[in-house]
Amino acid sequence: MRTFDFTPFYRSTVGYERLFDMLDATQSRSDWPPYNIERSGDDRYRITMAVAGFAPSEIELTQHGNVLTVAGGKKTEKDPKDMLHQGIAFRNFRQTFNLADHVKVVSADIDNGLLFIDLVQEVPEQLKPRRIDIGKPPLSAAPAQDNQPRQIESGQGKAA
Repeated sequence: MRTFDFTPFYRSTVGYERLFDMLDATQSRSDWPPYNIERSGDDRYRITMAVAGFAPSEIELTQHGNVLTVAGGKKTEKDPKDMLHQGIAFRNFRQTFNLADHVKVVSADIDNGLLFIDLVQEVPEQLKPRRIDIGKPPLSAAPAQDNQPRQIESGQGKAA
């Protein structure tokens, strides 16, 4: 795996510490259990993790702010088996995902050893881009209305 030194960027940037911390954490991230991240729409995403051998009660999903944590822990067996070969890993895991602003987990399900986590990005209306008309006064700057009809001049002369 390739590693990068972000120290030179710290000298010439202000306010990007969080971004560099996220990049550093990504470099040291464990790739177990394997997972996929896919986009299923403009604002919909799905994380698929291979969690064969784990029951739903042994997996914990937690979203705290913009961080989604998926942790799995196998309960120890009271009757250890005499394994001749163990190719299926049942070790505990903890995987974190940094989410963009306004991304929420909407559902999670396990099917055939795969954990499916569906996410959606719901940007509030007041943060979405809006079109601003040019030449119209803002609503707060509109002159007070006296509820009296007004005569509008036409292009052919003044009204009487």
